[in-house]
Amino acid sequence: MQWDDLKVFLAVARAESLSGAGRELRLDPATAGRRIARLEADCGAPLFLKSPQGYTLTDAGARLLTHAARAEAAIASGSADISGAGDSLSGQIRIGAPDGCATFLLPKVCADISAENPGLEFQIVALPRVFNLSRREADMAIAVTPPQTGRMTVQKVTDYHLHLAASPRYLKRHPEIAQVADLKAHRIIGYLPDMIFDKGLDYLSELGAQRLDFGSNSVLVQFQFVNNGAGVGIVHDFALPFGQNLRRLLPDQLSLRRSFYLIRPADDRKIDRLNRIAAMVSTGLRAEVARLEALAPS
Repeated sequence: MQWDDLKVFLAVARAESLSGAGRELRLDPATAGRRIARLEADCGAPLFLKSPQGYTLTDAGARLLTHAARAEAAIASGSADISGAGDSLSGQIRIGAPDGCATFLLPKVCADISAENPGLEFQIVALPRVFNLSRREADMAIAVTPPQTGRMTVQKVTDYHLHLAASPRYLKRHPEIAQVADLKAHRIIGYLPDMIFDKGLDYLSELGAQRLDFGSNSVLVQFQFVNNGAGVGIVHDFALPFGQNLRRLLPDQLSLRRSFYLIRPADDRKIDRLNRIAAMVSTGLRAEVARLEALAPS
């Protein structure tokens, strides 16, 4: 298994296409395709499902993604260390994020970074709204939808997935859910419609739900409703391992995909310290989403 092939694998996984990976790596798509084929031969398993919509990771690909992302981070760290830029980072850094990301992902990501940089003081601000970086509410922010205005730099970090889920206790007491239409007979959990601060969070419209039995402006509260058997709701795949044997429902009929973006004030790109922290946060988030999604029940 060669690192050059893993770089192509990471680029295809993130772009979900050979052409997108080729643009990022300055390779023609045919060469990228040959690299993926060679890596699949080395692994002895297909890493992507290919369709007109693009390249989707197989189970084997999702597992490899975690290790490849960690290898990428280790190489970047080693390169910085050799070049003299790898001195331990210190000082305060504040990251704003939606509460799902702030609760289930960022604590481990920041803890791992801090283990290598004990002088760093992380502050995670979880708010159900868009952060105003122009006012320096945070040094950087994670968002589901990239901003359309302001002098910001925006980097796509990773895709993530969501599915309908319920607890075994709830499912025992209620009718079977075999298709989306069956949801009419069930208790629905979701965002308070008038408090959705990002259009990417409007999951219930994709369900066609006409009512809300349990609502909150917080992903964590919604998760706890589902986890405690109150009803059926859309749950992040990366949150499912934290539940009490939560079950995904109708995965072949209803599967949502969203993306995380790292947003920073444009002027901060001149600051090496913030560039290095942003790179570590992005790499850590990609790895943690891949790790947790691989643990989610099928």
